[in-house]
Amino acid sequence: MQVYHFLPEQAPQALPALEALPDAGFVWLDLSRDQAAGFEQQVERLTGARIDIQHIEDAMSASHVSFFDGTDDYDMVIFESLGPKDEPMLLETRSSALFVFDRLLVTVHAADAASFEAISRSCEAGGKRPPRSAVGLAYRILDAMIDRFLALRDAMARRVESLQDAMLHARAGGRADWRELMRARRSIRRLARLAEDQWETVEGWRRGGRLDWDEVMNVRLRDLLEHITRIRDLAAYLERDLDTALQLNFAVMSQRQNEIMKVFTVMAVVFMPLTLLTGVWGMNFEFMPELHWRYGYPLALALIVAVGVGMFLWFKRRRFF
Repeated sequence: MQVYHFLPEQAPQALPALEALPDAGFVWLDLSRDQAAGFEQQVERLTGARIDIQHIEDAMSASHVSFFDGTDDYDMVIFESLGPKDEPMLLETRSSALFVFDRLLVTVHAADAASFEAISRSCEAGGKRPPRSAVGLAYRILDAMIDRFLALRDAMARRVESLQDAMLHARAGGRADWRELMRARRSIRRLARLAEDQWETVEGWRRGGRLDWDEVMNVRLRDLLEHITRIRDLAAYLERDLDTALQLNFAVMSQRQNEIMKVFTVMAVVFMPLTLLTGVWGMNFEFMPELHWRYGYPLALALIVAVGVGMFLWFKRRRFF
């Protein structure tokens, strides 16, 4: 558990414990889930507000989707963000809950939530200008989460390009890793779903929050929405790009199969009259004049070769293959 006290124009101060809200500024109570059991009792002691039991269960859930809900005393924002690993095609996510009061921000998250670690380090270093309110700090945390998704854009685009190159190589005679392709497609679809949920959460908070947003916060929330929209559009673009490459690969494979079947068909047609000739001369009738002719065998072979070559050249001239 970490407690930070924010005062105007001053660096945040880490507090060893929190028995009551200070007279000035606001407080950030940061909890990992393994430390958060019974946190609602401390919040009630500090603010006099009781957290809804359903909100407590949602906050303690490690796999809750992005979601907004509010009461007369606080706003609750659950946000699904990236885990500690930045692997573009293996999206690991963590759900975090933010309870925004007038002078208190309570956050509940996974122990390895990277965005909260970064904000905590920033508070301890005191380099950035500190937020002026609890809602301003909540915005900064959400912004850090979304920035981590934005940072994956180039890596995901490069990965899709490498998969497309692998598919081109497969068309040239190599092998495509279909498991990797399907895994990438699922990750891109999941990114689109995550972005959609995040957009609805931020927009729901902007429209349904208990606070009357000033112009600065309205601009900041619209900026968050614009960033999420860029992530959503990127996911849609990458999915279309990957689907197009898949369709092109299937089309080329189908064309190759058609070419192979065309060659087999031509060869079968070429050998049909040859089979007929050999079948005729394979009959066991007694009176077959050419059987006793000295040049019958060479002539039969020449006729078979001539018919086969002739039909082959005719098909070639008609561009059957």
